[in-house]
Amino acid sequence: MNTRVVIEPVTRVEGHGKVTIHLDDRGNVDQARLHVVEFRGFERFIQGRPYWEVPVLVQRLCGICPVSHHLAASKAMDYVIGAEKITPTAEKIRRLMHYGQIYQSHALHFFHLASPDLLFGFDGEVAKRNVIGVAQEYPQLATQGIMMRRYGQEIIEATAGKRIHGTGSIPGGVNKNLSIEERDHFLSSIDQQMEWSRSAVNIARDYTLAHLETASQFAAFDSNHLGLVDESGTLDLYDGKLKAIDARGSIIFEKMNPQDYAGYIAEEVRSWSYMKFPFIRSLGPRKGWYRVGPLARVNLCDRMGTPEADAARDEFMAVSGGMPNNLSLAYHWARMIELLHCIEQIRNLLNDPDLQGEDLVVKGEFRGEGVAILEAPRGTLFHHYKVDENDQVTMANLIVSTTSNNEAMNRAVSDVAEKYLTGREINEGLLNHVEVAIRAYDPCLSCATHSLGQMPLIIELVDGHGSVIARRKKA
Repeated sequence: MNTRVVIEPVTRVEGHGKVTIHLDDRGNVDQARLHVVEFRGFERFIQGRPYWEVPVLVQRLCGICPVSHHLAASKAMDYVIGAEKITPTAEKIRRLMHYGQIYQSHALHFFHLASPDLLFGFDGEVAKRNVIGVAQEYPQLATQGIMMRRYGQEIIEATAGKRIHGTGSIPGGVNKNLSIEERDHFLSSIDQQMEWSRSAVNIARDYTLAHLETASQFAAFDSNHLGLVDESGTLDLYDGKLKAIDARGSIIFEKMNPQDYAGYIAEEVRSWSYMKFPFIRSLGPRKGWYRVGPLARVNLCDRMGTPEADAARDEFMAVSGGMPNNLSLAYHWARMIELLHCIEQIRNLLNDPDLQGEDLVVKGEFRGEGVAILEAPRGTLFHHYKVDENDQVTMANLIVSTTSNNEAMNRAVSDVAEKYLTGREINEGLLNHVEVAIRAYDPCLSCATHSLGQMPLIIELVDGHGSVIARRKKA
């Protein structure tokens, strides 16, 4: 008799999703899939809206990474109105906003969402394996995560106007600079943020090295990697050209102009998920899938571009002998290297007098179409728009980070299910192993689907006839 195991919802991620695992009559895993059960429809309902509303509208996709959509839409609209070369003050304010966003998002994920698994074990006591448990047993660590996230959110507020769903970035530039008082406020605690960021890298590094044998067996598989770098191969989270490498580090393509993305990237639709499955056109859907996000970015860049993050990356790459690291659990270490890079960039920008400049907006010759690519916390983000002569949006296509990681996350689910669930009595701790694999990617399922409803809180074990034979409530 076939058995179907359902994990619904996947916990400690942003958005709603579920996992189904089918076992055959011998208890072996036959199939495992990550399903995204929300549908958002942003690409349709912004059609007909004036282009200048888009940077504010599309960020409602998400309350965790709205800045990424806010900036990507602004950059695309820069191109639409012929203002792709914005002023130094505008670009640096946007970059400061962007680094603040990635900094707070990485801190949130590592300290609040992932740390319970790392600190208490994948099959630790469920009542303890959460952020409250971390705060009770590791109060200093919990406080550090809160204060780091708060700092990033205050950066966002100062540059975007609000911590969530701000309005600071507009087509052609920004609507405010950073005052001397705001600058001095952030500089007053920058040394503490630097120290906390160094310690976060050390925590993630030490955990990965101590559990390297487990990591090498846990959702570890070869993949292509995709991300943005500048002309010299240095990581550029805000701008740059697209680069893709294979699992051995060989270049698939590089220096790809964002406006040409459709010639390189395609999307496949599958019936059982609202998320699409992007792939590299030249390789096809079976071989062309890829990973994005911190792991991919650290793998494919030649350097981070800031001294302490460069040194941290050298340690990271040494583990795999200078070759790309293909361990899903290595995402945590890579994520903290990026966190350190962001606070270094924030420190550099805060000391740049261009932030107090008065030249904020430029205009150019209207083009009617624009594409922007930037690196959101979870990976490469594509925004593509067409605008008619009445200034109304006629087409929108968004490829978000979690969508690009869709195939990789499904492979991670299958790998862990086969290794940890086959032939065993299913319990909550074993099911959490599957969730741990998903959480390594820090997915944002709301962004990825573009329905409102109640959050399901039940895991059910269902036999081949659809009868519920076991039921577990997720606390």
